[in-house]
Amino acid sequence: MDALIMSCGTGGGHNAAGHAVEEELLRRGHGATLLNPFTLTENGISSVIDNTYITIAKNFPHLFGLIYSLGAGVSRLPIPSPVYLLNGAMCDAMERYLSSHSFDVAVMSHLFPAEILTNMKRRGMKVPKTVFVATDYTCIPFTEEIDCDVYVIPSSDLTEEYVKRGVPADRIYPLGIPVGHAFSEDEDKAEIRRRLGLDTDRRYILISGGSMGAGGLRTVVSILRDHYEGRQVTLIVVCGSNRKLYEKLSAEFGGEHIIIEHTDKMADYMAACDIFITKPGGLSSTEAAVSGTPVIHITPIPGCETHNMRFFEAHGMSIAVPYPRRQLVSACDMLEDESARGTMTENQRRVISRDAACEICDLIEKRLVPDPCPGSEHAFA
Repeated sequence: MDALIMSCGTGGGHNAAGHAVEEELLRRGHGATLLNPFTLTENGISSVIDNTYITIAKNFPHLFGLIYSLGAGVSRLPIPSPVYLLNGAMCDAMERYLSSHSFDVAVMSHLFPAEILTNMKRRGMKVPKTVFVATDYTCIPFTEEIDCDVYVIPSSDLTEEYVKRGVPADRIYPLGIPVGHAFSEDEDKAEIRRRLGLDTDRRYILISGGSMGAGGLRTVVSILRDHYEGRQVTLIVVCGSNRKLYEKLSAEFGGEHIIIEHTDKMADYMAACDIFITKPGGLSSTEAAVSGTPVIHITPIPGCETHNMRFFEAHGMSIAVPYPRRQLVSACDMLEDESARGTMTENQRRVISRDAACEICDLIEKRLVPDPCPGSEHAFA
């Protein structure tokens, strides 16, 4: 079987989910190709889309929230949205690409590629079987516009929300959000710390603002630096693509704490730390839950991240701290208690699937592309 996996660069979570499915498909002996469909044109639209999203989300979060709310309103109208029409402009380029390649299934961890293939289907163009993988704990605006063979959603608790928005119930599969296998490995924490060069006897708090370094991290670090001064606690801050943030934090806190720009060892850092403080991205929150790391959610970007935070808090999988200056210290103090941490990680195990990527690939093999690769195993060796 050959699979096309499509995403966009509007935040790292969509790509991470696509990579997780790719990892499992390749492990089973299938072919998998990752594609940002907007790179098929030569007009630079891919960079425009990605950079515009990141700039607004990182620097003007309330504007992003307003745009999200407007989108939610438009999605209730009985007419095609501007998002659908704009993505329709990619149909010809996508058709040329598909005609020169052979794919059995298209897995889409972002709405925009799903809008493109839906446009193509409705114009009578040939497309492979389609799987939409939702990466947030809500039904985002315009999901009702897409027409896919399968919709993979994060939880059965969200099924009714998707059905109310017009998604056919018989196409919904609440299998979870796929994350890389490294996050589900059960490895001794002390050994992971030694591998990372960390002290096995200290407490570590991991802080991240997602791939773009959003979420007011300097304020968070300043608050916690003062709170834990003189105690055996080290902050590990991952700045992502935010170079200015990395330079600023390194200059101000680098002598006391660990400041990281990019890392491919996020699974290890999550497993090594005692608490993970992050804005509530769907992917990073799921990764933390799969790794069994207590979570504090801070400063959500208004929109789907607000829904993510509410979902995790309602299921006892995180502490919500929308206002760090007033609430962060008390949240950290709550998680000093071993029983509180244990209750939270048990809730994570109960609600969040650790095997979503495997279950998605099982579904593709059994429902969409039967007998794709005889003899394949459905678990990591």
